[in-house]
Amino acid sequence: MSFGLYLLGTIVLIAGVVYVCHLAHMPQHWVIAISIILLGSGIMGAVSSTRRRDPS
Repeated sequence: MSFGLYLLGTIVLIAGVVYVCHLAHMPQHWVIAISIILLGSGIMGAVSSTRRRDPS
């Protein structure tokens, strides 16, 4: 459940950044690159925060 919340938050963040980039008239290839970087960072953060630890 918390993994889904992390990804939902990441998607909302990406949507906000894409909107701001659109308002700033940034080139589309930069917007796509920033979105991919944020998505990868969000997935890595979600996995590391919700991963179950070994009981040893």
